[in-house]
Amino acid sequence: MKHVRMTQTGKQKIPLAMLPAVLLLMGVPTYAMHIMEGYLPASYCAAWGAACLPFVAAGLRSIGKTMEENRKALVLLAMSGAFIFVISSLKIPSVSGSCSHMTGTGMGAILFGPAAVSVLGLIVLLFQALLLGHGGLTTLGANTFSMAIAGPICAWIVYKICVKARVNRRVSIFLAAALGDLLTYCVTSVQLAFAHPSEQGGVAASILKFLGVFAPTQLPLAVIEGILTVVIIIGLESYAKPELKMIGYYGEGK
Repeated sequence: MKHVRMTQTGKQKIPLAMLPAVLLLMGVPTYAMHIMEGYLPASYCAAWGAACLPFVAAGLRSIGKTMEENRKALVLLAMSGAFIFVISSLKIPSVSGSCSHMTGTGMGAILFGPAAVSVLGLIVLLFQALLLGHGGLTTLGANTFSMAIAGPICAWIVYKICVKARVNRRVSIFLAAALGDLLTYCVTSVQLAFAHPSEQGGVAASILKFLGVFAPTQLPLAVIEGILTVVIIIGLESYAKPELKMIGYYGEGK
């Protein structure tokens, strides 16, 4: 079978599609982070970490299967991981112990499914915790569950529903990325609320409080993430169409 190759022009121009995200990253203060080190009780850290294990295991199998079937997909997979790293490094301080930021996981979920993104997100969060001081090792499980598992699953489900409903593809991408971002912060609010329930109203009141504080920054960020994801995928559709076909992007399976 004749191998389909991305043209040299395509290889040169695809990074241009990521320019908006790179520009947004410039000048970001390094003190902002995901749920920070030591902010969750040890039992919660262990529980969230254990909850992530089956998803990460499924992600490793998914990536292994993708590489077996088409090793050229590694380029798009790596690009999806890089996009998550770049776009999630834009931090806007929010509630104490956390922050608002875009996640970038919607694109990977659309292209490769949510399982693979759990691994990509875990790697990104680990690098951010060790190299950038974003998040922490004790809260790695909680951050992974909210950003790399719950968000991508939501994005994938929204995209699949839109595709089956024959919604315009770009609108589908926008909705998937934006809603996946928002769900990430709904889960983060729940995580913080259970760890730090309100004295009056308990967990429920605390969830509403965290959601209320996140909303002013996260709603516009979700819209921006949806737009950026559409722009990136438009670039891929223009310069990496053969590769997208090989991973099934144009079929019903993605």
